[in-house]
Amino acid sequence: MATSTSSSNESATDTEAPTRCHVCFRPQRLCFCELIPKVANQTDVLIMQHRRERAHPFNTARIVNQSLHKCEVMVAYNHELAERFATMQLSNNVGLLYPGNDAKLLSDLRPSERPEQLVVIDGTWHHAKTLFRDIPRLQTLPRYRLAPSEPGRYRIRREPNEHALSTLEATVAALSAIEPETPGFDRLVDVFDRMIADQIGFTKSNWRQNETRRRGSANVPRVLTENINNIVVAYGEQERGNAADESMNSNNPPAPLYWNAVRMGTGEFFRCAIQSHSLSDEPFMNRLRLTPDELQPLASMDEFRNRWRTFIRPDDRVAVFHRSTAKLLEDVQADFSPSIVLKSINLNPQTRESDPRTPAILADQTSDSRPLRRLAWAVRFVEELVAIKTTEVSASDIASRSQEQITRS
Repeated sequence: MATSTSSSNESATDTEAPTRCHVCFRPQRLCFCELIPKVANQTDVLIMQHRRERAHPFNTARIVNQSLHKCEVMVAYNHELAERFATMQLSNNVGLLYPGNDAKLLSDLRPSERPEQLVVIDGTWHHAKTLFRDIPRLQTLPRYRLAPSEPGRYRIRREPNEHALSTLEATVAALSAIEPETPGFDRLVDVFDRMIADQIGFTKSNWRQNETRRRGSANVPRVLTENINNIVVAYGEQERGNAADESMNSNNPPAPLYWNAVRMGTGEFFRCAIQSHSLSDEPFMNRLRLTPDELQPLASMDEFRNRWRTFIRPDDRVAVFHRSTAKLLEDVQADFSPSIVLKSINLNPQTRESDPRTPAILADQTSDSRPLRRLAWAVRFVEELVAIKTTEVSASDIASRSQEQITRS
């Protein structure tokens, strides 16, 4: 009987939402803050963190900042980081840890050549590239690189190749080369390994045991049914792409040209046409079917960001059909709310893009433009998902009540 009671209590506890540590953002059972060693490093470390990394539970810059005696983390939007960094006082012997053809290998430097201050970029590889691109002063710093002798150990986040390192691994490797006599770096790596092992162990025993996440399930995000008023469906057109245009390259991706969105439940509509050289391309604009009225007034990119930031509320989620639409916002630092990519949901929409029906919340919008038609398509898909999820919840409710009646009888 005692064993049975204990098991029951444990099951009830496991279903409760985990209490999180406010320092590492991990569930209390996986918190490792007390294990993080204090390392008296001599090199000033400045971590420039992409804002989307700040609350990520697997972000390793947080561990580095807790451990190192000389460390500062700057978190903000790219343009804000650029403004702050432009006037920041740096050491005369500062360097950026960032790969490149002109980057010096840290392990090859003589003691007199080693930097006294090290700037590290923290974020996904895509985020790191945008930070380097958007913060001009970073591009003026001497660059240093690493030559990993073994694959990275970060097995719980995807890396672009096996030798890509997490921020913690890269910082530890760099400091070990700059100040090899400083003790404690190996202990910091041990804590990193512990975090990964604990997460993998936790994952195997607990992750994806939710029966609603079964194969073939529509995997509709819960946020779509929790409060539909917090869902903003959006679609944007980007500038004309042209391989022959030198301005269109990996360092300067096409920016949004036109953006429209609607708040589900209320019908609040957002529309913004953005200044672009593509507006003078008549064949391209004919494909978009945007009228002169829809292109006025034209906004600068900063004006677009400010208007979009005002429209988006703190609890909103932006639903877009394709990942490329969300990336348009990311590339211009206008991703002020997490995105839901509808195409990643395991459900074939019943309506197609060519469907002429106009959703009720867009009834006041009379445009026949391609942006509005594609926005309407995304709205119809969201409506389908909400209907499916509501039906699943209702069916589950009925089944639960039936089971209760059977048990009572």
